[in-house]
Amino acid sequence: MREADKKIILEDGQEYYGFSFGSGQEKILEIVFNTSMVGYQEILSDPSYTDQAVVMTWPLIGNYGMAADDYETETPSIGALIVREYNDEPSNFRSERTLGDVMKQYRITGISGVDTRKLNRSIRDFGSRKALLTGAKTPLEEGLRKLKGYRMPGDAVSRVSCRAPWEAGQENDGPHVAAIDCGMKRNIVRSLLKRGCRVTVVPWNTPANEILALRPDGIFLSNGPGDPTDVPETIHTVRELLGELPVFGICLGHQIISLAYGAKTYKLKFGHRGGNHPVKDLETGRIEITSQNHSYAVDEESLAGTPLVVTHRNLLDGTVEGIRCEADRVFSVQYHPESAPGPQDSAHLFDRFIHLMEESGRSCQKERT
Repeated sequence: MREADKKIILEDGQEYYGFSFGSGQEKILEIVFNTSMVGYQEILSDPSYTDQAVVMTWPLIGNYGMAADDYETETPSIGALIVREYNDEPSNFRSERTLGDVMKQYRITGISGVDTRKLNRSIRDFGSRKALLTGAKTPLEEGLRKLKGYRMPGDAVSRVSCRAPWEAGQENDGPHVAAIDCGMKRNIVRSLLKRGCRVTVVPWNTPANEILALRPDGIFLSNGPGDPTDVPETIHTVRELLGELPVFGICLGHQIISLAYGAKTYKLKFGHRGGNHPVKDLETGRIEITSQNHSYAVDEESLAGTPLVVTHRNLLDGTVEGIRCEADRVFSVQYHPESAPGPQDSAHLFDRFIHLMEESGRSCQKERT
């Protein structure tokens, strides 16, 4: 029986041993868990996992390999992947590389053979917290000293956002969307292109006047990593855009919109991460099974002094999952409609955004005539 060569040290002194795959780099990260049964490639390449070590609750990971078409970003920025069993010999006709090879390329630490059931129960009981991923022989006292002296960075959005504007779907004749990239997943752009939109993606700190100079028909605000209060520039930009054009936000974008209206956000104990979260649409009564990945939520009490109304609610813990301001043509959701688990329950939200932009365009045309 081979000897463990890696271990995880948590802030409270708990230790979990395992075996290295991917990169063997030592890191301090926020440890979280994801309950999805499939989709490890999308999780690995989702920029929202920047600076995080993701523990997979499904026991077998890597068995269908990696396919070029399934990445959510060109350069994955997740910190680490922790699994019960890692399969290095995938069986799938679409597979082009192993998960371990990709993780090694992008310096993503991997640990397998971990008692993930026990570890995930610890995260549920005591919350997400800092974890040191290190060699198995690192003394506990040394590890705890490193954890105590480490401060998690607050610049994740600036590291994963695009550096300059770029365009997609310029041959389309549908509405022109200016998408503010806070760590946007590729499938969001694909969802807009699929509906005939022209998309101009701009960096997270692009001023409102530069966005309006693009003459878009609507503003999209993307998902992304970290605390939404870490991006005051984006909050200020959105505040200046409110009422100017239709606005649609997802995940971090949902939180930023709320902050722009004067509401507050708070950190959840262990976040929402998985493809099976039931959310109720309060306006239709419909329950959707959603894909989620976030650490923060909107404080419902803080919405009282704003024009925002709650449109969606998480049925697991009652948290706010959607808001809207009808007068400003603004709406957002905390979950990921572009991930479309099940029968594409949430994809209609993109159609709603298209309808708002087309309706707004017709209104402007009438005013000019």
